[in-house]
Amino acid sequence: MTNKYNNWERLVKVIERFDLSINSFAHAIGLGRSENLYHIRKGNYGISPDLADRIIKLDGDIDRTWLLSGVGNMLRSQTASGESLPFYKEEMEDILQDIECREPDDHLYVPYMTGCELIVRSFTRPMSDPVTVANDLFLKRLSSIEDVVQGNEYVLHIGDRIIWRRIRYVKDEPQKWRLVARNREDFPDILVDVNDVKVAWRVIARIAILES
Repeated sequence: MTNKYNNWERLVKVIERFDLSINSFAHAIGLGRSENLYHIRKGNYGISPDLADRIIKLDGDIDRTWLLSGVGNMLRSQTASGESLPFYKEEMEDILQDIECREPDDHLYVPYMTGCELIVRSFTRPMSDPVTVANDLFLKRLSSIEDVVQGNEYVLHIGDRIIWRRIRYVKDEPQKWRLVARNREDFPDILVDVNDVKVAWRVIARIAILES
């Protein structure tokens, strides 16, 4: 079962676990003041990776993926099934060029992500919401370009570029794809030749990292 809560609801569940006030909890995780936590309550910010790391340092049984996204269970000990995925914290454009030669920065235990092979971080603006500073992408490498399905999001290795977009087919041109950004007003569509695509990774899920 997947339980989803908004950022503040997840934070409240964590604070209640320690039976502390908001101010006492802020002090316990090393924050000088609790103002940042109240900003989350107001919806101004989300739970940042730094805040998640502080909480996990206090209690290693709290699941990082759940903290950041609400996916899975609050406690790692409650997780019935899942897998450990390599996590690369650098910009994916650098990592995916030669992923076979790279060592992951960490491994994350991720429930309910069947088929994912790795997690990479992207700071690209075309696919981000205005308040998002980065996205952690859960990727699966396709065995063949023919497995690409219109309408889904993919990370593509084209020439010397790594591009994350939604794919649309081009009418009457089966060897062409249109790459579409979330923000089409600022980032125009890109037309590519399918034969130029070296590798395609399906974006199974993403965790948006909000401004903090």
